[in-house]
Amino acid sequence: MQEKVQSIYPEGSPEAARLQMLRVFERQQETAQRWRRSTAQERIARIKALRDAMLAHQPALQEAGMKDFRKPASEVDLEILSVLADASEYLHSLKAWMKPHRVWPTRMTLGLKGWVQYEPRGRCLIISPWNYPLVLTFGPLVACLGGGNTAMVKPSELTPNFSACLAKILREVFPEEEVATFEGDATVSTELLKLPFDHIFFTGSPAIGKVVMAAAAKHLTSVTLELGGKSPTIVDESADLDAAAETIMWGKLLNSGQTCIAPDHVYVHESVREAFVGKSIAVIRQRYGDNPQAQMNSPDLAHIVNTRHTKRVAALLEDAKSRGARVLCGDFVSEDQQFVAPTLLDRLPEDASIMQEEIFGPLCPILPYRDIDEVIRRVNAGPKPLALYIFSKQQRNIDRVLQDTSSGGACINHVVAQFTHGNLPFGGVNNSGIGNTHGFWGFRGFSHEKAIVKTRFMLARMLFPPYTDKVRQQIKLLIGWLKLW
Repeated sequence: MQEKVQSIYPEGSPEAARLQMLRVFERQQETAQRWRRSTAQERIARIKALRDAMLAHQPALQEAGMKDFRKPASEVDLEILSVLADASEYLHSLKAWMKPHRVWPTRMTLGLKGWVQYEPRGRCLIISPWNYPLVLTFGPLVACLGGGNTAMVKPSELTPNFSACLAKILREVFPEEEVATFEGDATVSTELLKLPFDHIFFTGSPAIGKVVMAAAAKHLTSVTLELGGKSPTIVDESADLDAAAETIMWGKLLNSGQTCIAPDHVYVHESVREAFVGKSIAVIRQRYGDNPQAQMNSPDLAHIVNTRHTKRVAALLEDAKSRGARVLCGDFVSEDQQFVAPTLLDRLPEDASIMQEEIFGPLCPILPYRDIDEVIRRVNAGPKPLALYIFSKQQRNIDRVLQDTSSGGACINHVVAQFTHGNLPFGGVNNSGIGNTHGFWGFRGFSHEKAIVKTRFMLARMLFPPYTDKVRQQIKLLIGWLKLW
């Protein structure tokens, strides 16, 4: 698994690539205009074609995940399952979502019929990340197609085999004037972001999200930003510790921790800290092996995506230890194999880098606490996370945490499940993201909600100029009437 960066697509000079992007962008304009009249059946046909091609390439996708970062085939299949679930919602519900939505008149708009009509945004850009390259590329694309839009897709260069497989699928299914794929390094993204798209969907880090948003601002392009952050997890004194350990270690070590909604760190009530740690270590050993060497060879644990990220995670571990953190299990790194063992840590000082940066790896700080108010204060002291998890049987604690903190989503006695629920909006808040996706929320994000009114009888005529005493009196009466409500 050698770190590899693909050359800019298409082959040739950066100028040739830029001209190719511009040519495709201009060709998609005609398609986008034509697709404004597309029916639900036509959009569903495109989603079905994408779905069927993905399934036909399932073995190739599994092989690509293994080549890029030893991603277990079952975890690739979970990505396929997630795309299938989202596509299924569109196949069954898109016709209803596309229908104009009637609204009642307000007290000021009696006599007007009003409705919301969903129209395609037009030409869209999807920039997807490396950690879940399938679901985070095809998931937004399903929503984009469901909204009646064209797409230019930029997959990550850090998973070159997976990106090549995705590009192959898309080129088999769609002509470039409908969906076009551009592989390559960050210069490709930079050139794409110069184009005046109608909508940009980006998944990645908050730092790059700011770059995307700044580029979009130059054209006043709307954006959906699916970012990340340090998602806290809380285990209180009433929690089912067996379920908490099993579930948290699953969410933490899924994709070797390279998950934007993974539990980042765990606040554990001091009265159950020792028991929780013991159960968590037992879960790690039972699932992946009794020692780091066995875990490195486990077919069920992904590796880190490349050497650079392995060094980054290793540096977080070494910095924590140098500042007095205690290792409870793990503490093994192989740069050659791009592997970091599942590692639990405690006694972490606040100034440790691991307490400031999103970990995005299999390191799990365990932070004991006495009072839930202390945890709430610490959560609110940082940027708003993409996810928050609480394990508790005490409704009072659950209510306190959910009401007094802000996060993109939350789970009670579970982790990661909010991503899989297609009838819920998935997205962040502020630093962890802007906008939502999945199901209707993804359709809505890739659609413009056009407000339309039609008059039935012209009550507004009594307010037309000239503003005579009679007109002014009628305005005064309306103000007085509305003040009563």
